[in-house]
Amino acid sequence: MALLELYTKYNRVWIPDAEHVWKSAEITKDFNFGDNILELLLEDGSEHHLAIDPSKPQLPPLRNPDILVGENDLTALSYLHEPAVLHNLKVRFVESRIIYTYCGIILVAVNPYKQLHVYGDAIIHAYSGQNMGDMDPHIFAVAEEAYKQMPRNQKNQSIIVSGESGAGKTVSARYAMRYFAVVSKSGSKTNVEDKVLASNPITEAIGNAKTTRNDNSSRFGKYTEIGFDRRYRIIGANMRTYLLEKSRVVFQADNERNYHIFYQMCSCAHLPEFKHLRLLSADEFEYTSMGGEIRIEGVDDRKDMEETRQTFSLLGLKEDFQSDVFKVLAAILHLGNVQIRNSGDGHSSVPPGDPHLAAFCELLSVSADGLVRWLSHRRIVLVAETVVKPVPKERAVSARDALAKQVYAHLFDCIINRINTALRVPGQQHAFVGVLDIYGFETFDVNSFEQFCINYANEKLQQQFNLHVFKLEQEEYMREDIPWTLIDFYDNQPVIDLIEAKMGILDLLDEECLFPQGTDQSWLQKLFNYLDANPLFEKPRLSNEAFVIQHFADKVEYQCTGFLEKNRDALYEELVEILRASKFPFLANFFQEEKQISVNSKGIKVRPARPGVKAANKQLRTSVGDKFCSSLSLLMETLNATTPHYVRCIKPNDVKLPFEYDSRRVVQQLRACGVLETIRISAQSYPSRWTYVEFYSRYSILMSNQEAVLNDKKQTCKNVLQRLIQDPNQYKFGRTKIFFRAGQVAYLEKLRLDRLRGACATIQKHVRGWCQRRKYLRMREAAIVLQQYIRGKKSLRKTVSAAALKQGWATLVIQRYWRGYRMKQIFLVVRLASITIQAFTRGWMARKRYRKMIEVQKALILQKYARAWLARRRFQTMRRLVINVQLSFRVQQLRKKVEEQNKENRGLMERLTHLASSHSHTVERLQGLEAQLEKSNSQKASVEAREKKVKEDASLTTAQLQKEIDAVKLEKQNLEKRFEVSTKEAKESFDQIKRNLLEEKEYEARFRKIAENNIDIQTQDHEREVETLKEEIKRLKEERVTLQRKIEEGGLVNSDLQEQIVQLTKHVKVIPELRRDLNKLQNQRNSMDRKMKQQSEQARAKMNDITRQLLGGVVEEDVVLGLTPDHSEEMNEGEDFLASFDGLQKAIRILENRQKEQKESHETQVEGLNLKMDHLQNENSKLQNLFQEKSDLNENIRQEVSRLSSENSVLPELKLQASELQRQKQELEAHVEVQSRELAEKTEEITNIFQKKMQEESSQRRHFEEKAEELEELKRELQGKVEELEDETNHLKRQLQMESEAKNKLRQEISQITAENMDSEEQLDQKDRIIKKLQNQIKSLETSQKAKQTPTPAIPKDYLGMLEYKREDESRLIQNIILDLKPKGVVVNVIPGLPAYILFMCVRHADYLNDEVKLKSLMSGIIGAVKKVIMSHRKDFELLSFWLSNTYKLLNCLKQYSGEEEFLKQNTPRQKKNCLQNFDLSEHRQIFSDLAIQIYHQFISVMEKTLTPAIVPGLLEHESLQGFSSTKPTGLRKRSNSTCEDSGTHTISSVVQQLSAFHAIMSQHGMEPGLIQQAVKQMFFLVGATTLNNIMLRKDMCSCRKGMQIRCNISYLEEWLKEKELQSSHAIDTLQPLSQAAWLLQVNKSTDQDAKEITDKCTELNPVQIVKILNSYTPIDDFEKRVTSSFVRKVQSLLQDRDGSTSQLMLDSDYRFQVTFPYRPSSQALELLQVPSSLHLGFLTRI
Repeated sequence: MALLELYTKYNRVWIPDAEHVWKSAEITKDFNFGDNILELLLEDGSEHHLAIDPSKPQLPPLRNPDILVGENDLTALSYLHEPAVLHNLKVRFVESRIIYTYCGIILVAVNPYKQLHVYGDAIIHAYSGQNMGDMDPHIFAVAEEAYKQMPRNQKNQSIIVSGESGAGKTVSARYAMRYFAVVSKSGSKTNVEDKVLASNPITEAIGNAKTTRNDNSSRFGKYTEIGFDRRYRIIGANMRTYLLEKSRVVFQADNERNYHIFYQMCSCAHLPEFKHLRLLSADEFEYTSMGGEIRIEGVDDRKDMEETRQTFSLLGLKEDFQSDVFKVLAAILHLGNVQIRNSGDGHSSVPPGDPHLAAFCELLSVSADGLVRWLSHRRIVLVAETVVKPVPKERAVSARDALAKQVYAHLFDCIINRINTALRVPGQQHAFVGVLDIYGFETFDVNSFEQFCINYANEKLQQQFNLHVFKLEQEEYMREDIPWTLIDFYDNQPVIDLIEAKMGILDLLDEECLFPQGTDQSWLQKLFNYLDANPLFEKPRLSNEAFVIQHFADKVEYQCTGFLEKNRDALYEELVEILRASKFPFLANFFQEEKQISVNSKGIKVRPARPGVKAANKQLRTSVGDKFCSSLSLLMETLNATTPHYVRCIKPNDVKLPFEYDSRRVVQQLRACGVLETIRISAQSYPSRWTYVEFYSRYSILMSNQEAVLNDKKQTCKNVLQRLIQDPNQYKFGRTKIFFRAGQVAYLEKLRLDRLRGACATIQKHVRGWCQRRKYLRMREAAIVLQQYIRGKKSLRKTVSAAALKQGWATLVIQRYWRGYRMKQIFLVVRLASITIQAFTRGWMARKRYRKMIEVQKALILQKYARAWLARRRFQTMRRLVINVQLSFRVQQLRKKVEEQNKENRGLMERLTHLASSHSHTVERLQGLEAQLEKSNSQKASVEAREKKVKEDASLTTAQLQKEIDAVKLEKQNLEKRFEVSTKEAKESFDQIKRNLLEEKEYEARFRKIAENNIDIQTQDHEREVETLKEEIKRLKEERVTLQRKIEEGGLVNSDLQEQIVQLTKHVKVIPELRRDLNKLQNQRNSMDRKMKQQSEQARAKMNDITRQLLGGVVEEDVVLGLTPDHSEEMNEGEDFLASFDGLQKAIRILENRQKEQKESHETQVEGLNLKMDHLQNENSKLQNLFQEKSDLNENIRQEVSRLSSENSVLPELKLQASELQRQKQELEAHVEVQSRELAEKTEEITNIFQKKMQEESSQRRHFEEKAEELEELKRELQGKVEELEDETNHLKRQLQMESEAKNKLRQEISQITAENMDSEEQLDQKDRIIKKLQNQIKSLETSQKAKQTPTPAIPKDYLGMLEYKREDESRLIQNIILDLKPKGVVVNVIPGLPAYILFMCVRHADYLNDEVKLKSLMSGIIGAVKKVIMSHRKDFELLSFWLSNTYKLLNCLKQYSGEEEFLKQNTPRQKKNCLQNFDLSEHRQIFSDLAIQIYHQFISVMEKTLTPAIVPGLLEHESLQGFSSTKPTGLRKRSNSTCEDSGTHTISSVVQQLSAFHAIMSQHGMEPGLIQQAVKQMFFLVGATTLNNIMLRKDMCSCRKGMQIRCNISYLEEWLKEKELQSSHAIDTLQPLSQAAWLLQVNKSTDQDAKEITDKCTELNPVQIVKILNSYTPIDDFEKRVTSSFVRKVQSLLQDRDGSTSQLMLDSDYRFQVTFPYRPSSQALELLQVPSSLHLGFLTRI
């Protein structure tokens, strides 16, 4: 199809416009070849005639159809040219509020100047893993493409973000880095992602500033390499900077600011940590107030300073480093305020007292004198001498500013290096993604050296971009097997050569900088001389200080003023030496001599365009242009070694208004950033590229019937195209796509629109005809009805007269009275019948009540007599028991009285014996005293005889007396020695005896206290045990009474057997079983009788043995035999126990008497020994006293003899002494008598007291010991009896329980009650008769049915619902039932939940054994094994479902059988008996609950992972309505290396089938319906959230037809819920947001009423989502209309009043509803469960 043929009527074109660049016009007349005028109709309604040259017609570019406007990719447009791109961006940006658009491989980002809700973590996760082009354009899509290609192609990636100042480059680069930080979280603890993101605030503070175009303009280029390890997680980062705008430190234009860091510091000048910096307000510093703007609207510098300091700390830059940085920055501000005065004659000076100079020198620790001197002087080194020359003020100011710029540049580099050090993490970098944030092409009114370098860098980047685009186009053609033809594209290598080649602009600039006298004018003249012949270099006509370069984007005029100075970037060596000599190490390190190192640190050799010139001195170093060329070459080397991705940022207007679109500014940037060049390259070949499926779906309407029936869609597309487009050069068939020339898609759209218009006209014709016919028929029917009524009226008027009216009235009156009479008669008949019926009914009811009352009265009489008989029987029984208790109590009281009388008698006897012993002792003491008196008399006689002899022989025996005196002295000494020895021995023996007595007394006291305490404790324990035993005996008696009642009630049940005889005849197969049952019952009855007799005999034998053991060796055998009852056979069980109990009590009394007698004999012996010991002590003391008196007497005699000898006295004196001696003797005798009496009295008192105490203690001890022995013996006896009774009762209970729950429950219960009924002989006889009758009937039935008899199955055993296992088999149990268990085998062969029931039955057995260790070990093993299985099979849905179901059932079993009241309400009686008895497993229940929650979340995760890939294709992309296309082909050219072919196409059926598979597996495993409902609800929420999120991020899915498709798919899901009976799960409610979004796509969106309806019905969508859908709404056909901006604003105003609405665009698809585990008691009987052999659990035993 020739392009000229498209200029027909109704088509639209673009014509140039001065204000809007391009404006649209509609063709009003077909244009033919040779016409010189194109007739157009403008949008304002005016006509326009465009002149055309007939020889070479330059027709205006055609406008794309509205269906193609607003595409995500500009290359998908049919007509690719500048106005189409400009209009498409405007529609997306202004109307749809979409800021991102693809242009081939470029992402065009338009700055909205407004915060948008499209950068949250939910958006990041939505783009993660998606192919580029599947979702709406976004910076995250580009970042994901780079991140995905890095491991796939094993190649480093680069993202190149460019644009002019204010276009949003920094923000775009920041979001790209944030995306990498979120999706590639590192596992290390270094938080390197946070550090990478934290570097942005610092670099923006020191490298960004406010300009007239941007409040946060980056004044340097930055290339950030984000390093990844082998697992592609962030491991570090490195930053490289380019061309910092140092001149901004000392100069700012109007309405601009210096770098942000200066204003941040000034805003914090009042803080204590900044006081020493002597900071002032920003308007008081020269360097910060030059532009007149010190504040930015909406920016808080103080808050930004806090963030900057926090990021410094986060990067590990300590306070010392921060303080040093702030010192240097403050010094730069003070340096700008240093005043330089003009001293005349070309001299300048600096005041030494300048406070800012002092502050600068103090902060940087430099010499003030040297700085003052070398700011105003310059040293010139000549060949022979060195000259110091003063400089004028202008040069001094320039030197000051150069110093400030150089210090700031060094500080900037230092901070960047420290940041790189902080971002360097240990580990080897495997790959990296580089993010280049660099300035775009710039052209201002005045362009200088900075713009020249920027545009030079953009020329290099544009060249690399052109080559990359050309390469991708070639790869696309080769991949589709389409012949490649060379495409002519713009190559800017000549411009690059003009700048960087030998004798180019930079080469001549560096050469001119070598000359000391070189100027900008001389350099410009060289440019004119050498480059005048170059067509890309021009000389301005009106200026001699500028030159013009033809760049790829536009011509730029550069002013040469300042080129040499900026290129030299010279700083006087004297000032450098001053700073190098600073005592501030941080500053001194900036100016240290650096070693010459290679520019390329990575070993890349950069070949310069010309040979370098050696510097003559230190002042001539490498120029700025040379450095920039080297760094740019290194950057290009890096970019060429990576796969580039391009982001072009566009500034929509210069006034920074949100969503305002200035077409002139935008088209200027589009030309500069290479977007239009990409469009041009694409347009030269085949720009529109659709897959065969997309083409078939879109243009099937153009196919004929023969073409549509073909199965091969690819061949069908070829046939259609060959028929529709005759020129084969206008399209090419590739392997998977069809390639179209420009305009061919528009032509196909025109043909499709014509076909649709024709079809619409036909449909409208038929519909309108049908409507008119229907309207005509309705009108005809209405006319006929009207005619009918009118004609009737006329006929009535003609026929009706007065007589006829009177006759009619009379007829009515007669009818009224007649009908009244008839109704009265009918009423009377009905009334009479009702009364009769009521009478009979009431009589019948009264008689019935009377009969019932009689029956009730008779029953009451029977009950009265029966209850009276039962009461009398209970009373007699109780009376016998009370009489027995009273007799036993009275006997015990009498026994106690006799024992007390015996005790009193024994006390009197003891007193009599004591008095007799004391009397004998006193007699003995008197005899001793008499002997002593006789001895003293004899001594007195001898003394008198000696006195006579002495008187007679006094004179003769003086010498002899002297000798005797000497002998007496010797004897005295010997006696004294003996006396001392004897006294010592006596004292020691007395002390020893005294100590022994005291110890024994203390021991007795301690023993008594301990015995008292123990006896009290034992007494209390025995009393409590006796009470419990009494209660237990009482309870057993009551149970026995209840059993007897059951026996009586069992008699009533026997009557039912007669009714069962009829059924027995019908069930012949059961007859043999009944016979065996009867035989077995009789055997059981006999065995029970034997068992009871044996048990009673054993009990009696045990009693006899106990009695013999107690009395063996104590009493005679006949006494023992007398204690045991002989008539045991005649007594029943209770009397046997009472007789045994009496015998034991008698044996105990005999033992008590014998023990008392032995204790009394022992006590009398002890008392005798105590008395002997007291007597010995008294004798010893008496002997000691006598010895002392004798020694005193000897002493007196010796003294008297000495006195006589000394004085040589005579006989009279001897007589006097003798009388004196006699007197002393009498006194001594009297004293001895008094002392002996006192000693005797004290001895008697002590002896009495001690004996009383000993008697009391011994009596108490005996009493306590007797009580203890009695209670202990009674306890043992009662325990033995209770244990026997409990064993017997438990045995009976177990038999009753087991028999009541078996199949033959009724018959076994009757037989068991019959076996236990010992009292009612009449009932036994009646049962015997019934049994005989049954046996006779059975025999008769057997004889008649012998042929039909079959072998009867064995009677099943009765089980307790427990499984027994050994401790060593626990590991095998866990291994077989948990670790090795396969869900499929278990589900097929046994009931669901069997492992849970088996494990719980094992838990029950451990509880039954009361084995805490075994129980804990089993529970821990179960929990650990389940966790191990879940961890090792984290992705196995079937196994997770299986163990979730079993864990839930085990948790329910632990609750159901816990014994707690709230869980017992729905249990059966047997289940209540099976409850746990010994342990509280509430803690384990909590652990199992947590484990179930963990399994559930993993279970949901696996379901989500399985279902997620099918959600978007099935619910959003699949066309469930056949023949109803809801999408249009985009024509987006995706990158081949980013697209993965899907293995299969998902549909809504795939989603439903997957849900059905989930449901089937869960149901197969017996999962609780409540859990299934929760899981389904979670899946439906995932479906709704994922689908809605994709709608929010896919503009192509926002159409009316797509809304219909979505609602249809939702209906399929709703039908699935009804089919599975899951409506109560409320899962459909989670799809409400999606359903409302689909409704919003379908509803009308034009009037105020529509806006009101949208706000009322879309309650589940927040305002942001509603506005996003409205803005993204895309018509599928030309018949639909876009949503106007005014309607969107109207809806927004109505939504402002909505309360509680969030501003989140995306739903959180990871949200989990809280899971609950409802309690559902199981009806499964544990005792009926059998363990299959396939589980290999043979070591388990059913109990």
